Amino acid sequence: MSIPFEPQLAGWTINVHLILEYVAFFLGYRYYVFLKKQTTDPIPSANRLTIILGASLGALLGSRVVGFLENPLVDFSNVSLLVLFNVKTIMGGLFGGLLGVETAKRIIGEKQSSGDLFTLPIIVGIFIGRIGCFLSGTNEFTYGTTTTFITGMNLGDGLKRHPLALYELVFLAILFLALHRLYRRKKMPNGLLFKLFMLCYFGFRFLLEFIKPNVFFFLGLSTIQWLCVICFLYYRRTLTTLSHANPKVYLL
Repeated sequence: MSIPFEPQLAGWTINVHLILEYVAFFLGYRYYVFLKKQTTDPIPSANRLTIILGASLGALLGSRVVGFLENPLVDFSNVSLLVLFNVKTIMGGLFGGLLGVETAKRIIGEKQSSGDLFTLPIIVGIFIGRIGCFLSGTNEFTYGTTTTFITGMNLGDGLKRHPLALYELVFLAILFLALHRLYRRKKMPNGLLFKLFMLCYFGFRFLLEFIKPNVFFFLGLSTIQWLCVICFLYYRRTLTTLSHANPKVYLL
């Protein structure tokens, strides 16, 4: 199998990445429904639906805004509006979704933390989506810089590059197992599971950006790295609490 993986069916090229994105949304949502049925949700169903709507709208807007800011120097004269709309990033989607949730909760007066039920399904969704990113090779901006390291792969342009999507798949698998264990223990304060996910994932992506061939930097950091810094500042109180916490409280 060559990468990019572009199978043909009846003369049509199959967009594997797009198909896997739909699969990611479907399976992520079904997993969320499964977890919700096994849990006593402290948030009323009507409020939960409002929160989901806020998350969806925030993710839609955030993914596009940050996707554009990854390369704000683009020549608009040669780019259609449809192409610009399709430029997106999961990082912007996650943080935009977070802001959308908090805005929705403020509007309806909901005080309970709402992220824990979404955490594991989000990881599953990202994992499936990243398979599509890997199979797309250099057609998607999820590849790394050239390298002579043993993991270097030809992702479609004839050069040995860091397969960032594969690195992320390994990380997500480990993160899922760790957070799933904590979720099953049910010893953490409500909302902490989602915060741990955001801090771990954004921390990983901050490091991954150093081996990504970005073209736009501000004060030496890429757009994604600045978003990671904003996320760390947003969760600064959680970071302070975790730095003084005893890990055995949650793991044993």
